[in-house]
Amino acid sequence: MIKAEAVNLYYNNFHALKDISADIPRHAITAIIGPSGCGKSSFLRIFNRMNDLIPGARVEGNVFLDREPIYGGTMDAVLLRKKVGMVFQKPNPFPMSIYDNITMGPKRGGVKNKRALAEIVEKSLTRVALWDEVKDSLRRSGHDLPPGDQQRLCIARALAMEPDVLLMDESCSALDPVSTMKIEELMLDLAEAYTIVIVTHNMEQARRVADMAAFMMIDQNKAGILVEYASTEQIFSSPKDRRTEDYITGRFG
Repeated sequence: MIKAEAVNLYYNNFHALKDISADIPRHAITAIIGPSGCGKSSFLRIFNRMNDLIPGARVEGNVFLDREPIYGGTMDAVLLRKKVGMVFQKPNPFPMSIYDNITMGPKRGGVKNKRALAEIVEKSLTRVALWDEVKDSLRRSGHDLPPGDQQRLCIARALAMEPDVLLMDESCSALDPVSTMKIEELMLDLAEAYTIVIVTHNMEQARRVADMAAFMMIDQNKAGILVEYASTEQIFSSPKDRRTEDYITGRFG
């Protein structure tokens, strides 16, 4: 689904990511793990060119989405972000109604028919198991929802754009255990239809939900590197690199 080949990321003169290669499988959950500051979120943002928004950022190497180059080709960044949705660490509903949170993207994409928009709202909220809770209060502000429901609203907002890939950057870190469990169950359900890549510090979460795991750390020059990438089962039961084993067993990080 997504292929990274010898990717390097620079912020001006700072070498943030060094020679990272990985194949992200379709309709699976891939977890990016590693200590703070190793470039996990920077690597995630490579896949929808969010780093383009940071002054001085530049990417070298190749990244493909369904064999189409994300960088250096004809890929439009706006179209890419429609195909590759993103959910951030803290729930960030727009300061508007639940209905408007969901329909803003489709409206900007040219959907004007009220019935079509209503169907998008119901479908998106149903996918995140939020429809029954809010169907009678769609004009309520998204900020009035509890944090866990706000995060599900943000996921629904991303799904309304009908992406192929969903990126989730520490999307449970600000949530309580019950809300975290709901989001994890949602991830497992969504993986049947979407390719999902998550960044998480929660090792147990990675073990519970991920099919593949990528362990990152920093090298002696403070650049983020990919140490090991394999099935989650292998990473957690029989890692090939001692540094991976040291991290997942808590000896460092």
